[in-house]
Amino acid sequence: MRLFSVLFIALLASGPVAAQAPCGGAFSGFVDDLGREAVDRGHDPATVARFFSSVRQDPKVLAADRRQGVFQMDFTSFARRLISANRLNTGRAKARELSDLFDRIEAEYGVSRGVLLAFWAFETDFGGFQGDFNTLDALVTLAHDCRRPHLFRPQIFAALELYARGDFDPARTTGAWAGEIGQVQMLPRDILENGVDGDGDGHVRLKTSAADALMSGGKMLQSLGWRAGEPWLQEVVVPGGMDWAKTGLETQLPAAEWEAMGVRAREGRLADFPASVILPQGRGGPAFLAYPNFRVFFEWNQSFTYVLTAAYFATRLEGAPVFDPGNPAPGLSGDEMKALQRKLDARGFDVGKIDGILGAGTRASVRAVQAEMGMPVDGWPTRELLGRL
Repeated sequence: MRLFSVLFIALLASGPVAAQAPCGGAFSGFVDDLGREAVDRGHDPATVARFFSSVRQDPKVLAADRRQGVFQMDFTSFARRLISANRLNTGRAKARELSDLFDRIEAEYGVSRGVLLAFWAFETDFGGFQGDFNTLDALVTLAHDCRRPHLFRPQIFAALELYARGDFDPARTTGAWAGEIGQVQMLPRDILENGVDGDGDGHVRLKTSAADALMSGGKMLQSLGWRAGEPWLQEVVVPGGMDWAKTGLETQLPAAEWEAMGVRAREGRLADFPASVILPQGRGGPAFLAYPNFRVFFEWNQSFTYVLTAAYFATRLEGAPVFDPGNPAPGLSGDEMKALQRKLDARGFDVGKIDGILGAGTRASVRAVQAEMGMPVDGWPTRELLGRL
């Protein structure tokens, strides 16, 4: 634990400090610089001193940040892991129990109940486990770390504003390792901008109030561009001989054009909105049509596998059938994926970090090299592709 002194309070009050606190270096010096910057932003020096008085660097946060191997799983495996019968049944029960609340959210923000139920389920098991990392420690630790400081520094000052309002306790507020708080896991700045007092008690309490959490989640999705009354994902059947280069999120076409290519809805009809055909495991695996609202999911989480699983689960909660897994070519192991990434990187493709995860950069690079080699451009890395490289 690190306590601020009376001398430090005096230093904070002595004048503005224009420069932002750089990442890295001594943790105590980094926190001192954050405090000076907070005062420079107009916060009361004594309030700032109390806010930072108990902050500590948390090595478990850094370990969690570097340990995200679950996203090495393919979509089918990941979906089967996350979408249990218990989660599905609980989600449907919550939809009935809170029907009036979901009606209100849909009326005010246009967000379908299945979408919020999916996030609620995946983020915290419907509020059952919201994380036990000290939120301020997590945010300051990640801002001090030089991997992505620009993402976490603003959240520290948002948490300070929440503290000034009486809605954040630096010593006791806990959540996920990356600083998210509450039943649908929102970062402090998102709470400031989109927090809603859903239960009318005068506070936004995302940890204890499902009404506050779900209303806030609905407002945030609307602010991110959610389009009321439109679908987000639909399972489709694709013909074996279609132009695979047209698949992927890079291409959006009207439903009529997809139908002309032989794309069919597995149930019902295609919705009349621009959409992309996505093949999470290549041309032999499951296939979906992703509508504009699907892209909003990426504002909540950047992992394609997580986003697709959440979007699919939302459709299941609203009555869609279990997806057809198809018969995809076997995927690569983590080590094989790293080998593929190194080979792509050596050829000049931007795969991002060599981490064994099929992220957006790697998937785009796979599509590009498939086109170069005259292979079907479906974005699915296989042992055949690895061998040819």
